[in-house]
Amino acid sequence: MHEDDYPAIENHGLIGDLQTAALVSTEGTIDWLCLPRFDSPSVFGSLLDHAKGGYFSIRPAGDGAVARQMYLPGTSILITRFLSPDGVGEVIDFMPIAGETATDQHRLVRLIRVVRGEMRFEAEVRPIFDYGREHPTVEMTSEGVQFKGRDMTLNLSISPEAGIARDVEIVPSDGGITARATLSAGQAGGLILESAPDGLPRRVPEAEIHGLFEETREYWRDWIAQSKYRGRWREMVERSAMTLKLMTYAPTGALVAAPTAALPEQMGGERNWDYRYTWIRDASFSVYALLSLGFTDEAQAYLRWLGNRIRESNNTDKPLQIMYRIDGSPDLHEEVLEHLEGYRKSAPVRIGNGAADQIQLDIFGEALDSVFLGDASNIRVGHEGWTQVAGLIDWLCDNWDQPEEGIWETRGGQQDFTYGRLMCWVAFDRAIRLATDRARPADLMRWINARDEVYKQIMSRGFHADRKAFVQHYDTNVLDASLLYMPLVGFVSPEDPMWRSTLRAMDDELVSDSLVYRYNPAASPDGLQGSEGTFSICTFWYVDALARSGRLEDARLTFDKMLTYGNHLGLYSEEIGATGEQLGNFPQAFSHLALITAAVNLDYQLDHGARGEAPVPSPTRMADAA
Repeated sequence: MHEDDYPAIENHGLIGDLQTAALVSTEGTIDWLCLPRFDSPSVFGSLLDHAKGGYFSIRPAGDGAVARQMYLPGTSILITRFLSPDGVGEVIDFMPIAGETATDQHRLVRLIRVVRGEMRFEAEVRPIFDYGREHPTVEMTSEGVQFKGRDMTLNLSISPEAGIARDVEIVPSDGGITARATLSAGQAGGLILESAPDGLPRRVPEAEIHGLFEETREYWRDWIAQSKYRGRWREMVERSAMTLKLMTYAPTGALVAAPTAALPEQMGGERNWDYRYTWIRDASFSVYALLSLGFTDEAQAYLRWLGNRIRESNNTDKPLQIMYRIDGSPDLHEEVLEHLEGYRKSAPVRIGNGAADQIQLDIFGEALDSVFLGDASNIRVGHEGWTQVAGLIDWLCDNWDQPEEGIWETRGGQQDFTYGRLMCWVAFDRAIRLATDRARPADLMRWINARDEVYKQIMSRGFHADRKAFVQHYDTNVLDASLLYMPLVGFVSPEDPMWRSTLRAMDDELVSDSLVYRYNPAASPDGLQGSEGTFSICTFWYVDALARSGRLEDARLTFDKMLTYGNHLGLYSEEIGATGEQLGNFPQAFSHLALITAAVNLDYQLDHGARGEAPVPSPTRMADAA
C-alpha cells in the first residue's frame, strides 16, 4: 500500500450530530465514521487501512478537478468544492442533530450539486463493519441499497432533485456499490446514509432533505450566536468552539479527546492511541473555555457528568479514574487490531486505552478547578456533591505524595512529577476556597496543611538549582512544558525570578520557531520508541505564559504564528511535525480549548496590559475578557 492512498491528517473536515462524528477528506471521501457513537466500532475506517477499512467517496469522474473545502459560515456543514475546466460542483456534507437521548439511528447527508458547467460525479460506498472485520451483505432495492451485518444495518437512500433521477446509475461493486450521475448547472441530488433504519431504503423527497439542511444550519447558527467572544480572533475562536461541540456526546455532556483512534504521533512509529474517550483532564480544561465564551449549559452538563464519576468512585481506593467512556463506563480494555496496517503503515492500531488504570494525580486539580469555576458562574455544588468533593480531597491528603505516571501518560515508570504536585496544590487551594466562600463543612486545617506541604515540596525539590528552572520530576534536570501552567493557576507570580528563569530555559530548549515541545523524550525516556512533534496545547500555554510575564509582543506573534499551523478549516490535531504537518488524533480537543483560552486571555491583556500576577479567573474576569 502506497502512502499516497492516505490523505494527510490535516486534509480533513469534521462533521457530526453530537453523538458521533465523521472525517471528510478534501477529496470528498468519508474515511472515518463510528456508529452509533464516538467509541463504537467503525463502519468507515479507511483512514487506518485503505484496503480493509471501508469508505464513502463522492468525486468527479476522471482527473483534473481541483478540490477546495470550507464550512458554511457559522455552521458545521462542510462544503467540498471541485473546480474543473468543464464545471464547478459541490458536495455538501452534514449530519442532522441527533439530540440528547442516546440513539442507534443516525443520518449522514451528502448533497451533490453543480453550480457551473457540467460534471459527472461518481460515488463509491463500501462500509466494512467492526473496524474492517465484518463485510455486510449488499441488497439493492428500487429506492437504494441496504448494507446488513450481524448487529448493524445501514440504508443508503436517494434524494434526486431537478430531474436527474433518470440519469442515476447504481451498480454493485467490490462489496459495495458505485453510483454515477451527470449534472448540469442548477441540478442537484443527494445520498442519505442511515443507521438502524425503520425499514428499507426509500426515495427521500426534495423538501425533506432541504428541511434537514435548514434545521442543521439553524441549529449551529443559533448555538454559536450565544458566544460572547468579540475579540481579535473571533473566527478562529468560534470554529474551535464548534469543534469542541462536535466532540461532545450530548446525552451525557462528556467531551471526547478526539473523534479518532490510532493516528500516529510519528509516521511509522508506535505512538498510536485511541482518543475517543473522556479524559478528566481534557474535559475539565474545557470548562474555562466554555464559560469564557458564555456556554454555561455545556459547562454544566460536563460538571454533572464529572459529579457522577466522583460519586460512583468515592468509596474506592482511587476516587477518580483518569478517563472513561462517554457514558461513564470505566472499561477501556486496550487491544491491537492486527489486521489493519495503520495510517501510512503506522502500526500497531490500538483501540481501547490501557492508560486508564494509571495514577495521574494532576486530574484532581483539573477537576476541582473546573468545579470552582462552575461555582463562580452560579453552577453551584449541592450538599451531596460537596460531600463527595470533600471525600475526594480527604483521600488526596493521604495520597498526594506518591510517584505517578504524569500528564503525558508516559509508560516508562512512575515518578514524582512536578506538574502532578502542582495540580494537587490546585485541588487543595480550590477546595479550601469553596469551603470558606460557601461556608461548607471541611477539615480545613488538614487541607491547608496539605496545600502548604505541596507548595514547599515543589519549591524545594521541583526547582533545579543548576538549570535555574522547575523540572519535569524531582530526579531529573529535564524541562517539561506542562509547567507553563504554573502562573496560569496562580501558583507562582509571573514576576518571580524562579519563574522567569524557568521561562528563559524553556525558550532555549523547548521552543522552535514559536512551537513548543512538551519535553525531550531522548533526555526523559517514556518507554516508547521514536520521537514526536511539538504539542499544540503547549504552544497555546506558552502564549499565555508570555503574556502574563509582560512579553505581550512575543505572545501575540507566537499566537498568530500558531494560527498558520491550523488546517484549511482552522482545525488542529495534537502535534505539529517538522515541516508543519499535523500529527496524532484529529481534531484534538486539547488543542482547541487551549486556543480559546489563549485568545480570551491574550485579548484581555492586550486591552488592559500584562498583569503582575495570575489570579484565578472569575466570572467578572471572563466577562471582561470576552
